[in-house]
Amino acid sequence: PKMKEDNCLHAALICLGMLWYSHAVTTEKLNHARPSLHGHHEKGKEGQVLHRSKRGWVWNQFFVIEEYTGPDPVLVGRLHSDIDSGDGNIKYILSGEGAGIIFVIDDKSGNIHATKTLDREERAQYTLTAQAVDRNTNRPLEPPSEFIVKVQDINDNPPEFLHENYHANVPERSNVGTSVIQVTASDADDPTYGNSAKLVYSILEGQPYFSVEAQTGIIRTALPNMDREAKEEYHVVIQAKDMGGHMGGLSGTTKVTITLTDVNDNPPKFPQSVYQMSVSEAAVPGEEVGRVKAKDPDIGENGLVAYSIIDGDGVDMFEITTDYETQEGVVKLKKLLDFETKKSYSLKVEAANVHIDPKFISNGPFKDTVTVKVSVEDADEPPVFLKPGYIFEVQENAASGTVVGKVHAKDPDAANSAIRYSIDRHTDLERYFIINAEDGNIKTIKALDREEIAWHNISVFAVEVHKQHQEAKVPVAIKVVDVNDNAPKFAAAYEAFVCENARSNQQFITISADDKDDSANGPRFIFSLPPEIIHNPNFTLRDNRDNTASVLVRREGFSRQKQDLYLLPIVISDGGLPPLSSTNTLTIRVCGCDTNGSLLSCNAEAFVLTAGLSTGALVAILTCIVILLVIVVLFVTLKRQKKEPLIVFEEEDVRENIITYDDEGGGEEDTEAFDIATLQNPDGISGFIPRKDIKPEYQYLPRPGLRPAPNSVDVDDFITTRIQEADNDPTAPPYDSIQIYGYEGRGSVAGSLSSLESATTDSDLDYDYLQNWGPRFKKLADLYGSKDTFDDDS
Repeated sequence: PKMKEDNCLHAALICLGMLWYSHAVTTEKLNHARPSLHGHHEKGKEGQVLHRSKRGWVWNQFFVIEEYTGPDPVLVGRLHSDIDSGDGNIKYILSGEGAGIIFVIDDKSGNIHATKTLDREERAQYTLTAQAVDRNTNRPLEPPSEFIVKVQDINDNPPEFLHENYHANVPERSNVGTSVIQVTASDADDPTYGNSAKLVYSILEGQPYFSVEAQTGIIRTALPNMDREAKEEYHVVIQAKDMGGHMGGLSGTTKVTITLTDVNDNPPKFPQSVYQMSVSEAAVPGEEVGRVKAKDPDIGENGLVAYSIIDGDGVDMFEITTDYETQEGVVKLKKLLDFETKKSYSLKVEAANVHIDPKFISNGPFKDTVTVKVSVEDADEPPVFLKPGYIFEVQENAASGTVVGKVHAKDPDAANSAIRYSIDRHTDLERYFIINAEDGNIKTIKALDREEIAWHNISVFAVEVHKQHQEAKVPVAIKVVDVNDNAPKFAAAYEAFVCENARSNQQFITISADDKDDSANGPRFIFSLPPEIIHNPNFTLRDNRDNTASVLVRREGFSRQKQDLYLLPIVISDGGLPPLSSTNTLTIRVCGCDTNGSLLSCNAEAFVLTAGLSTGALVAILTCIVILLVIVVLFVTLKRQKKEPLIVFEEEDVRENIITYDDEGGGEEDTEAFDIATLQNPDGISGFIPRKDIKPEYQYLPRPGLRPAPNSVDVDDFITTRIQEADNDPTAPPYDSIQIYGYEGRGSVAGSLSSLESATTDSDLDYDYLQNWGPRFKKLADLYGSKDTFDDDS
């Protein structure tokens, strides 16, 4: 068997088919033979018939050009078996990918046609299966065999870049050949067939500043020293062309925006050589005088400028800071100015870059200087005191009108106006001082006491005569100088105790002194006894020469019975000029002491008490007596409160004495629980019911002789009298019995609602109808029946 290939499209395909056919024949000779449906017969040497098998199908793959747009279907190839005698008994069948839809076969001739336009970029090949069968019986005459139909590529896809627009940055003044960015394009055509996918890059716009590598698409700088300040942004168009860039190739383009980034290649520069500024002499330190600005075309940190004052006669008076938001140098006042002293200043200001690029140091220096002239303007200034503060001294007790000191102020302006002085009275509320309005002399008005106020702090105002709003103020401290006008005194209220058994020359107290005057007029203190008692027989004084003195016993044998108190005068002198002295009296008590010198008692009466009775025992006895008296008084008070009658007088409000009882009890038939008869008011038997909320109609008069005298202190008689009065007084309620509240108030139509005393009450109500209510209400009918009924029962 033998297979043939026919391709009628163009000469190239025919050549390919021939080459493939030759290859197939050569391959056939090398392969093992396979059984054939039929074969030629040859005789051997011994008459043996030899069979040489051949392939029934000879093909591997077909080719078809993509994007064919002719009017007729494209002939892909022809299938033919050598067992086909042309009588039409063989039927060719095609199956597989696209069979019957894209590829159709003529079942008689075996011609395969493509009925649709193919696109290699969508599908590069199709796998089909061919088979020859008997037309009548559909019996396979040859085993099925696969073959491939490859779609042959044509250059129908232009190159496409990954991005339509690219953005890239490169520093200004970069060297030639500096890489900027790489752009990449792709071609959908078959890179293994022809040059359809072989791309070449070129630059269409952007020359002569940039270039592009043809094979890689890397864009590089092409000119040196490109200046951002001259041109910052460049637009470059790059083209990618297939077919190796030859004529007829397809192309695509992209735009690349290249921005030059800044470097510090420009120094700052002042636009002018001299700046003129002015400032008032009244300006305060820190106030802005003016601004200077050096221009630097660089941006960002490369354009940062720092300002400084490097020279001039105003270096000490002014300072400059940098405003980094506006890139300006701010000239500020550093010290106070005086127009009358100096009217103008000159400054030399330098502006320098903060960050310097070493690559461009040769472009320097990256700084510039400018002259700033500042003129001082005259201002109407307030008066100025010659000193920031004054300190004066004046002796205490000085006479009124004594000069303390003098303050002086002047007008700093050229007019030199007259000055008037005054004291701020908020600082001299007691008006100790006065000031001369014209010359500033301060004098006293009243005497000063150092011991009361040692320092006086006042404020003095100075104002211009013709401009009252111009005012100055200065503090004045006045020290009151001490004079020795206070004699020393005891430092405390001393009270000494000496034992009856004290020994001669025994020290029993140490005293000290205090002086209100200053230390210069106070210590050292000198202690002594008055001349008239310098030879006192009982006590003596010793000056310790340390501002203290000791008192000693001169003799032995003191007795509280003879004298229990001694008054010892002591003279104390200070160290002032002239010295002052005072006589102070020391009280000395004679006390009883034990053998160790410890005090036992200092009272003379204690000596005559029973032996062995101490002070603590006396205190305990007195305390018990007081407690007993308090208990008795409380007892009497409570008894009086209990005897007060519970009668509510007419002028009082009875609503304040309502008592509520919620215990209802067992009812009237519960006679075993409590004797109801005890609830009856005994006065009701005689027809008299006492009122508890008003005064009784008659008053009980106590029997004569029972009430004790008003000033009596006999508690037992008082209590006994009160008990007899309560027992014999029918209007006094018994405190130990149950109270019956049967009265409903004056003017009550219903009268009493109590069921306990209804039988003894005259009532206009008729309760005879209770007799008709049956036996269950018999008890009520008996209790509330008519008066006749009660009479009959009695």
